Amino acid sequence: MDAAEVEFLAKKELVTIIPNFSLDKIYLIGGDLGPFNLAYPWKCPFGWPINLKQRQKCCLLPPEWMDVEKMEQIQDQERKEETFTPVPSPHYMEITKLLLNHASDNISKADTIRTLIKDLWDTRMAKLRVSADNFVWQQEAHAKLDNLT
Repeated sequence: MDAAEVEFLAKKELVTIIPNFSLDKIYLIGGDLGPFNLAYPWKCPFGWPINLKQRQKCCLLPPEWMDVEKMEQIQDQERKEETFTPVPSPHYMEITKLLLNHASDNISKADTIRTLIKDLWDTRMAKLRVSADNFVWQQEAHAKLDNLT
């Protein structure tokens, strides 16, 4: 899969928005959306809120895991464990990228979140390199990739 396909899949994840408009239900091929009520939180697939945010029609709320304290805990756990630890979402990188690119004004400490996500990615890539090196150089029977997702 290339980056565009992965981003497309990530846009199917649900995100909470707070619309600044009211609108009855919208009937689409992929499913119905709405109704939208002014200032009432609503969950919908990620692709739709990005369009609304670009038109300044809503406020995007970051996922609960996109918090500095929670991300620091995830990063600390990843550093302590020898194998991969569970990530907050299967598409955490894509979701973070989309939110930071389109709604960084709705995320507190957006730059810190960006750094923590990058650190988590780097830590996981380092583990992958070490596991692959051990696999090749020590002629192991298998590489250790526990809890990759």
